[in-house]
Amino acid sequence: MSNFELALWSFPVLLILVFLRAPIALAMIGVGVGGTYLVIGTPMMTLNQLKTLTYGTFSNYSFSIIPLFLLMGQFATLSGMSASLFRAAESFLGHRRGGVAMSAVGACAGFGAICGSSLATAATMGQVALPELRRYGYPGSLATGALAAGGTLGILIPPSVILVIYAILAEQNIEKLFVAALIPGILAAVGYMVAISIWVRVSPNSAAVRDRVPWGERMVALGKVWPVITIFVVVVGGIYAGIFTPTEAAAVGAAGTGLVAVVSGQMSLDRLREAVLSTAGSTAMIFLIILGAGIYNNFLSLTQLPQSASAWVGAQGFSPWFVLTIVLLMYLVFGCVMDSLSMVLLTVPIIFPIMVALDFGMSADDFGLWFGILVLIVVEVGLITPPVGMNLFIINSMAERTPISETYRGALPFVLTDIVRVAILATFPAITLWLVWFVDSLG
Repeated sequence: MSNFELALWSFPVLLILVFLRAPIALAMIGVGVGGTYLVIGTPMMTLNQLKTLTYGTFSNYSFSIIPLFLLMGQFATLSGMSASLFRAAESFLGHRRGGVAMSAVGACAGFGAICGSSLATAATMGQVALPELRRYGYPGSLATGALAAGGTLGILIPPSVILVIYAILAEQNIEKLFVAALIPGILAAVGYMVAISIWVRVSPNSAAVRDRVPWGERMVALGKVWPVITIFVVVVGGIYAGIFTPTEAAAVGAAGTGLVAVVSGQMSLDRLREAVLSTAGSTAMIFLIILGAGIYNNFLSLTQLPQSASAWVGAQGFSPWFVLTIVLLMYLVFGCVMDSLSMVLLTVPIIFPIMVALDFGMSADDFGLWFGILVLIVVEVGLITPPVGMNLFIINSMAERTPISETYRGALPFVLTDIVRVAILATFPAITLWLVWFVDSLG
């Protein structure tokens, strides 16, 4: 068997291990180590590669941003910012038809701006918004579907852990990726609200509305979210303005959210210990997946699969847009069985060289940003598609009286809005890149 054939056979083996519920990190490590041994032929050289690859991966300074953003999200959860965001959004939208669900989506967008994690956003906002949605008679399908979809905004609204990892893998500028993600993130929140609006009009008895809140109370509620606005402006604005590097901004954001938690009286030694341990656990999980992906992708590099695939696609004369469509559809399918982080780590080192060699009529830098946002959106869809939609499971576990089948059904309208958004952003790259061009022009 040639090395190329060996690489091709490794994919079904890896997917079978995933279907058998093997941890994705261990599956990639096992297949990568086994494949590397078959290519090299000597166990000592394989073990030496593992040693150098592990050090080379985790000595990358850019990865230090991950635990800092995760700690920032933990502190934001402790500080009660999620409740303040929901109350502020509800005071402006709650009197509209479907307004409480729209408020939950808006609060998810706000919380995602200081969290960077989809799962944390979904879990935190679920605790705050689910009781209110039940109180106003929202069906379990709409309530859980809206919150699961809203949670995905945690990885699209900057800062985002997945965007950082994509930037490292594809050698892209983190600051520009954060800028490029802003407009698509806002479009996502608007799209989810439109889906809710259509739902409650098609089924007008599906939810009650709350009384209109006076403007004075709205301003008071809005005033309580000043920590969120301040932290977002300092962290993201500091990155855009060149005041901080992304890692420094993450440290400032973690310190700022920690200070807000202390001032709000929500921080105790036990909660601080819990936040640090939770951050450490999440970081360890992410880093193990990063290591597994690195070992597997190192095996693929030895087989020359990325280079061979890129040359083959170029020789076929396929339209770049046809290839892009196939790649995005592949991500949608993978999203049904794999988590978002594993998908990005596993596929970007293989697919990005193929895509960047195609002519989309834009510079390599612009393409890297645009393609990264498209990948992030499609990966985000995987969080709310069965059978492995992590956000669906998290929200459904909080809604004890809602069957998982209803949660699946409730997520479908939001998946459709995501697909429409991907089609729009793919057709009109300028929507994603305009803000980057504008910021560059100011510099």
